[in-house]
Amino acid sequence: MRSGDELVQTEWLEVNFVKRILALLYGIAAYFFFLGTFAYAIFFLGETIVPKTIDSGPISQPVKSVLIDALLLSVFALQHSIMARRGFKQRWTRIVSWYIERSTFVLAATLALALLIWQWRPIPTVVWDLRGTAAGSALSLLFWMGWAILLLSTFLINHFELFGLEQVWAYARGKEFHRPALRAPLFYRFVRHPIYLGFVIAFWCAPVMTAGHLLFSVASTGYILVGIYFEERDLIHAFGNAYLDYQRRVPMLIPIGKPSNVRHNAPVKAE
Repeated sequence: MRSGDELVQTEWLEVNFVKRILALLYGIAAYFFFLGTFAYAIFFLGETIVPKTIDSGPISQPVKSVLIDALLLSVFALQHSIMARRGFKQRWTRIVSWYIERSTFVLAATLALALLIWQWRPIPTVVWDLRGTAAGSALSLLFWMGWAILLLSTFLINHFELFGLEQVWAYARGKEFHRPALRAPLFYRFVRHPIYLGFVIAFWCAPVMTAGHLLFSVASTGYILVGIYFEERDLIHAFGNAYLDYQRRVPMLIPIGKPSNVRHNAPVKAE
């Protein structure tokens, strides 16, 4: 028969194994929830395939629509900005373990995005309509190019770390997790934030721009600029002079001049 100590150790190992499996399943579920919602958001803005788009749905009084849409955008921006900051994460990880912290952030951000899509109120006043023109075709192409730049940029750094899968996988295997170093592959040699650049291109390149879509684009671009300011403070704290040097060499969002021959790692997202 096994001793009491052996039984306690066996029970501890079993509980620990269950915790690791549950953490892994949680991270995977959060990732696929994000993936589905994000794909819906692309079609939501692209006015195609999905039943609810940025310019479809019940129409309210313009002032009411603006207030509701502004509130929805604020919820997303505040959730993302607060949970992404270093100070919040230091306190948050006293409650939520490190290995599911990123997955929890992804889950919360996805819920905020799903709420925005669900409750968005269209404001159908047309600002421009370039359908059937060369300019409209160019804008359609740029719209999809923006999303392609964004998605490829996540893989250029570490897509699975960015969305929490690498953390839960490391925990499930009992391995230590080390954040990626600073490096600058491909797009990161032209701009410091190609993920955000992809967003900006996709938000503004619409063959049909309505007042509602314009509100979304202006507010989202403003949030991106504010978010970059706070994110870069975290990156400087994390990488010090290496990031300051990268900051001096490479433009923030607009690719101007030749690509920089940066040799360190590209900015890993600080969120």
